[in-house]
Amino acid sequence: MPVSPIGGGDAATLTGRRAERAALDRLLTDVRAGESRALVLHGEPGVGKTALLDHLAGRAPDCRIARVAGVEPEAGLAFAGVHQLCAPMLDHLGRLPAPQRHALRTAFGMSDGTAPDPFLTGLAVLGLLSAAAGERPLLCLIDDHQWLDRASSRTLAFAARHLEAEPVGVVFASRAPDDDLAGLPELHVEGLGDDDARTLLGTALTAPLDPRILDRIVSETRGNPRALLELPRGRTPTELAGGFGLPGTHPSGRDPGDGFRYRLTALPAGTQRLLLLAAADPTGDAALLWRAARHLGIETEAAAPATAADLAGFGARVRFRHPQIRAAVYEAASPSQRREAHHALAEATDPETDPDRRAWHRSQAAPGPDETVAEDLERSANRARSRAGFPAETAFLERAATLTLDPARRSGRALAAAAAGIQAGAFETARDLLRVATAGPLNEAGRAQADLLRARLAHVTDRGGEAPLRLIRAAKRLAPIDAKAARAAYLDALSAAMATGPLATPGGEVQEVARATAGQQPPHRPEAAPDLLLAGLAANVPADHATGGPVLRRALVAFDTPPDGDLRSLWAAALAALHLWDDTRYHVLTSRYVRLARASGALGELPRALDARACGLALAGDLTTAASLTEEARAVAEATGTRPAPCAALCVAALRGRSAEAPALIEVAARRGEGLAVTVADWANAVLLNGLGDYPGAMAAALRSLGHQRYPDAGHLGPASRAAPELVEAAARGGMDATADEAIRWITAMAGACGTGWALGIEARSRALRAGGRTAERLYRESIARLARTRLRPELARAHLLFGEWLRRERRRAEARTHLHTAHRMLEAMGMDAFAERAGRELRATGESTATGDGELTAQEAQIARLARDGLSNPEIGTRLFISARTVQYHLRKVFLKLGITSRAQLDRVL
Repeated sequence: MPVSPIGGGDAATLTGRRAERAALDRLLTDVRAGESRALVLHGEPGVGKTALLDHLAGRAPDCRIARVAGVEPEAGLAFAGVHQLCAPMLDHLGRLPAPQRHALRTAFGMSDGTAPDPFLTGLAVLGLLSAAAGERPLLCLIDDHQWLDRASSRTLAFAARHLEAEPVGVVFASRAPDDDLAGLPELHVEGLGDDDARTLLGTALTAPLDPRILDRIVSETRGNPRALLELPRGRTPTELAGGFGLPGTHPSGRDPGDGFRYRLTALPAGTQRLLLLAAADPTGDAALLWRAARHLGIETEAAAPATAADLAGFGARVRFRHPQIRAAVYEAASPSQRREAHHALAEATDPETDPDRRAWHRSQAAPGPDETVAEDLERSANRARSRAGFPAETAFLERAATLTLDPARRSGRALAAAAAGIQAGAFETARDLLRVATAGPLNEAGRAQADLLRARLAHVTDRGGEAPLRLIRAAKRLAPIDAKAARAAYLDALSAAMATGPLATPGGEVQEVARATAGQQPPHRPEAAPDLLLAGLAANVPADHATGGPVLRRALVAFDTPPDGDLRSLWAAALAALHLWDDTRYHVLTSRYVRLARASGALGELPRALDARACGLALAGDLTTAASLTEEARAVAEATGTRPAPCAALCVAALRGRSAEAPALIEVAARRGEGLAVTVADWANAVLLNGLGDYPGAMAAALRSLGHQRYPDAGHLGPASRAAPELVEAAARGGMDATADEAIRWITAMAGACGTGWALGIEARSRALRAGGRTAERLYRESIARLARTRLRPELARAHLLFGEWLRRERRRAEARTHLHTAHRMLEAMGMDAFAERAGRELRATGESTATGDGELTAQEAQIARLARDGLSNPEIGTRLFISARTVQYHLRKVFLKLGITSRAQLDRVL
């Protein structure tokens, strides 16, 4: 059965709403063309009116945005809303006729006087909006209009009706249109369609959900976005349990209140029992409900009072008016009443077509330990995982352990539940289950498994230096008992050692772990992909690329056919692809890693999978998507209580040239004590400083990154090797020829062994930095040709930049401009600001402008340029235009590039 899509979306993206977005786009187009437009958005609370206003504002960076939101406590304060909207425009007050100016000043409490004339106040607001729109198009967004004070409501509606040939748009968002807004164009905002509602719900879920349960949620929320997004809050994945969980947790963490309970207690007893049956069944299956009702002797007439009270509907599907009502019904029942309802539902569920849900209802109906039910749950656990991921498997196995009386069986089931819980990211649940397991009798295999699970739990939650040693000890203990499980544990230990690096506890260093894995291959052939990976990684630790690379390459070829089983091996496989400089396989492996982690609800793996995928996207130049995935990884990590190192965030900050952001992230990585993060942090610092032109600092950072392994005596597993090209560039530019040459020798040996376009392109670029004449030119051109056939657009852009810099020094300015323009366009498009500025400086040194088009400024750029020419500082310009000083600097940079200048002093000449 397919699972619902989860995660992976950009939180800022508006889901669905094609008709509404089209209407807002038409309004915006008309306003930009100089025509005034008004629109009233109305719909129930939470339906997405504010999101539509946000969407409109985001679509109009060239417009001035004025916003106001009605607040219920201020509904009695006359003109409070108008003042909130118009206060930033009061510098135009002097342009109004004296009577209008006096009326508005009186309304705002700026002057003494009698109550202002409503007509004059309306004309004054109209004039103020018109004057503000003279600078650039104006959008007035009025949210929660129903809470606006009456004077403001009438005044703003008056202005909206009387604006004519002005570039002004006025959009109201209200629960329902009232008399003040009569006559203005309206757009009713309804709940999302089913497909869009499923998509939105998927962004809020951290684990898969059974499609039948998802359909019921969509139905009961009627596509209301707020209800869809609030439903999973406060619930762990195992509580949701893939739809098998109980409805007792309130979706938004709020008690539904005494109102629902009062309405429930006023209903006939048969109706209350029928509603409890409906609440206990997560599927909304009407046929199942009525079979269960007959089992309890409940007549069909019992539905009528619930329908009349507008609590639930009983059609082809059973649907509560709101999920909170369902929760209130379930919580209002006593434990014995709930068990009765679940027993009836179990009896009504077909054991052939839906054995898992029957087992679940039987488990909730059991008053105490019941081995028969526990066995059913155990049999259902694997099927539950295939339907709804590790959280559902954890829930089934945990409940099975709870219902088990025999101590040995209870310990075994608790161990299995703990293993699933670690994968599901339910770490506290896993700890509790391990305590249950070890409290009972365990054989040697059980004790070894418990040791392994404790070590895995410590690794995913702590990432500390002790994890590799604990994992290798558990693997050794498992080896004589279960060779396959032991090999998986050895791979875990090696992965942990690579992540921990030089910060590992003695005995857990990567070299020690690699030695311990020797001879762990299975006796049978052909070898499985994870087994080949274990052998390949172990072989590469003490050896160089030429010696260890072929074994690792065989492993990656085996991963081209997705292996069954362990999701955890994909992180190590992706690291192996980095080691071999294979960007294509890294892309495939990290994409698969994220997809499988999401689909299986493996929240214990998802943050690391997202981080690995984001690193690949950043290296490919898609910094926006990479940053989005890092945010998703952070959110999942917070939900599960883990602390992943910010490797991808470091990568994004470094490539963007964010000198203010990167050092803080580097400090966080160092504090967390994960060696891989420290290595990445030093590499990121080298990239950042090369972009900024700080070559001594870049060389020091690159040497630190490489120094975490035995450079230059061996290959580098994963990210460390990425620092070698940074070292070459920094050392060559800093005149440290011997250092550059040593790094080039290492890169040449690596590239010869790996043979990928990425490796060979980097080799050619690095060698070109130390070559001269025709040799340098040939190598630069080879680098560009090879890197152009990879996904690595930042590396390609940097090759163009270095070649352009070399050509300029050779006084071949015309050719230099071609490559520098290419580099500048690529770097600017990717948001690699530091390198783009470096390319811009080189272009200007050739006498060329860095203009990317015809040199024309946008309206906002022209306004910022004029204010800067007139001597205003960035903060002053930001205050005037209601944008941040940082945004002002961003636009000024684009102004300088378009106009081919380098300072504010030149603005007066070119404007």
